[in-house]
Amino acid sequence: MELVDYIPAMMVATLAVMLFTGYPVAFVLAGVGVLFAGLGVLIGEFPMVAFFNIPARLWGSINGSMIFPTVPMLIFMGVALEKSGVAQEMLLGLQGMVRRLPGSMAVAMTVLGVLLAPSAGLVGASVATLALIGLPTMLAQGYRRSYSVGSVAAAGTLGIILPPGIMLFFLSDLMRIPMGPIFVSTLVPGLLLALLFIVYYIARAIVDPATAPRQPRDPKVRYRDILLSAARGLTLPVLLIAAVLGSIIGGIATPVQSAAVGAAGGLVIMHLRGRTTRKYLHEVIVTTATTCSMVFLIILAASVFSYPFNYFEGGDQIRDFLLGLALGDWGMLLTVLGIIFILGFFIDWIEITVIVLPLLLPILLGLDFTDHVGGAKNLVPIWLAVQIALVLQSSFMTPPFGFSLFFAKGAAPPEVTLADTYRGVVPLVMVQAMVVGLVLAFPGLAVWLPSLVMK
Repeated sequence: MELVDYIPAMMVATLAVMLFTGYPVAFVLAGVGVLFAGLGVLIGEFPMVAFFNIPARLWGSINGSMIFPTVPMLIFMGVALEKSGVAQEMLLGLQGMVRRLPGSMAVAMTVLGVLLAPSAGLVGASVATLALIGLPTMLAQGYRRSYSVGSVAAAGTLGIILPPGIMLFFLSDLMRIPMGPIFVSTLVPGLLLALLFIVYYIARAIVDPATAPRQPRDPKVRYRDILLSAARGLTLPVLLIAAVLGSIIGGIATPVQSAAVGAAGGLVIMHLRGRTTRKYLHEVIVTTATTCSMVFLIILAASVFSYPFNYFEGGDQIRDFLLGLALGDWGMLLTVLGIIFILGFFIDWIEITVIVLPLLLPILLGLDFTDHVGGAKNLVPIWLAVQIALVLQSSFMTPPFGFSLFFAKGAAPPEVTLADTYRGVVPLVMVQAMVVGLVLAFPGLAVWLPSLVMK
């Protein structure tokens, strides 16, 4: 083999090493791509004129993609909801509604993770936000540290896979799946996961009451007043999310139009809560711009990396290697999901979807699971997308390297240790593994609702 045949492997090895240096991922991606393109020029295997194709590829990544106009407005909506102060009110209102249940605060935290899915664009931001909102309150109420931080980490990752979370936009764009079907595809698995989390929290609090002490009832506070307070905190955010989600699923509006409505609705909620001051608007705009810049730079840098990688037939080498293992359809699927699971320990889903999935997707889409999903070939990509989303979510929480655990620890009060975090999430990871297995064995959990939308 000649030197050019080793360039793809050298690119992957260099990228893996550089990612651990702490340099921004976008700069690493683009730098490695340009470096090895230059090496190709030096050895005469990469024409100089090909460098001029890189700007064209960057424009091709932007032009016609719904991600670039849609994602900023969804992130704006999520940040606006956070800055409006509605999240804290929602949490306390939800706890008031379920206060008669054991572990009511953990239950409320799980429901909040479901309701605030649009603000859960990035795992770290979601976990950190919920930790800041809920952990001090849970610890003040006497909840055990491991139980508290585990429920926060689980709630923070839960929103990632639920609509209208922005990861679904990326999977839709990458796998060429219409937005409506992919939105509803994760509803049943995601809500099933949330339900099983809640069952665990209640069961744990019943078996060991010291884990989640029941709060004494204030005789001066009527349950009717609690419901009214919860309704005030929940109504507007829930209506806004339902409007964004329903308009996309029902085909009433395009994703871009729905996201615009969501952004405007976030501003309205801020105004109604007296938060449309210069300070808060500045924070919303800066946070949105910073997040979008990071996401879009990674997307564009991935195009710079993938151009020389594919030019030197790196994608073909990966495909030939995996196919050469002769694992069969199920073996190949589990192998690819295992690769994604391990990568989820170290990097966010953005990098995985824009760097790794384009390389593995031809292999996944070449597998034959038509009979397994009920005979409809167009449902197979949807089932695969749900598996990818669930596996990524699971890897973010799995000790010792699940990096959402470190975000939860970083946002937690000083008395919460990393060992507390590990102990808290281990049972929840087992629940997640159960749901992944159920969706693998019973694809109807993922494709039943999409099959109705696509009729």
